[in-house]
Amino acid sequence: MTILKSEALASLKPGAEFVWTGTDWSGLDWKDSRITKPTEAEVNAEVTRLTNLEKSNEYQRTRASQYPSLEEQLDLQYWDQVNGTTKWKEAITKIKSDNPKP
Repeated sequence: MTILKSEALASLKPGAEFVWTGTDWSGLDWKDSRITKPTEAEVNAEVTRLTNLEKSNEYQRTRASQYPSLEEQLDLQYWDQVNGTTKWKEAITKIKSDNPKP
């Protein structure tokens, strides 16, 4: 996912009114007199921060898409208890080991 400057602006100045009509700084039309307009450097720094945060949490999104549904996990846990097996633990361990936390 690419973090846009408009997302960085919304993160830096929540609720501020602005219109972004281009891709560079000159395309920013700041419409909010109650909130100070951030500098271009502040916005660029926020883009970098949000991008790094997004990358550092990528493993969580990947894991979440691979986990079985809660219903399936509960069923695995039930049958593990009944049969003395560890299928649920093995399934979750594999997902975690395939997608390690950085």
